[in-house]
Amino acid sequence: MAGTSLLTLLDKIAVALDDVAVMTKVAAKKTAGVLGDDLALNAQQVQGVKAERELPVVWAVFKGSAINKVILVPAALLISAFIPWLIMPLLMLGGLYLCFEGVEKVAHSLFTSKADKEAEHSKDLAALCDHSVDMAQYEKDKIKGAIKTDFILSAEIIVIALGTVSDKGIVDQASVVTAIATLMTIGVYGLVALIVKLDDMGVHLVNQQTGLVNFKHLVGKALLAFAPKLMKFLAVVGTAAMFLVGGGIIVHGLDFLHHILHDMSQALAAIPYLIWFVEPLFNALVGIVGGAIVLAIVKFGTRFFTK
Repeated sequence: MAGTSLLTLLDKIAVALDDVAVMTKVAAKKTAGVLGDDLALNAQQVQGVKAERELPVVWAVFKGSAINKVILVPAALLISAFIPWLIMPLLMLGGLYLCFEGVEKVAHSLFTSKADKEAEHSKDLAALCDHSVDMAQYEKDKIKGAIKTDFILSAEIIVIALGTVSDKGIVDQASVVTAIATLMTIGVYGLVALIVKLDDMGVHLVNQQTGLVNFKHLVGKALLAFAPKLMKFLAVVGTAAMFLVGGGIIVHGLDFLHHILHDMSQALAAIPYLIWFVEPLFNALVGIVGGAIVLAIVKFGTRFFTK
């Protein structure tokens, strides 16, 4: 009997772990949209730091991110346990913030002159060349700004993950949210460390030329050409993900939008392949409109209170 009970217990544990793994996979898909933006933002935060200080800065931001998760995960679980009705409003706020941030990025890219963009980029370069600049304080400011950004993005990731398992027990919620927070933190900052060192790896390989045709030299040149393009790609993917994820949250949070999407899907169900694009395009459109409305409110409010 004892052996049978032990096997039954182990079977239940295995089933529970399998359920948690499945739920974590679902939550990871929902939160993956924020990951591209998280990667791009954190990699950009390190720009302007001396090459030999890039990894220490990434490590410092990683530790700050871990502390953010230690604060946010229990807070999210307490909300789920005692005021679960607050999860949907928080999800909606997170979705609107994602859309707002995406529209703000697009607006900045479209309406900021090339001269202004070059001036912003020159600030980091000037700091590296100016010996009067306190680089230790400069790094601290960079780290502090990156940790603040991480706190906002981490809150979005955790709330989205919690929203996918809001109907489950507190143990399942804690397991899934903790797993997502851990995987995202390690994954994001591991990739950030790799991305910021791509150009250094390229320079190292280029300088190892030993013959007329050198494979390392060619790989190094390819890395140097690839690194800035990767940053631009991550920025574009991250912005698109903001609209898709944020718009999706808004659509599923507002019944009338969800019904519109359902009716559109039903009407276009007979058209091959088109049905695959209906939901993403609708979510993106809602995200762009929602973000534009929030941006307009923020701009108007800022001017009003400034006056």
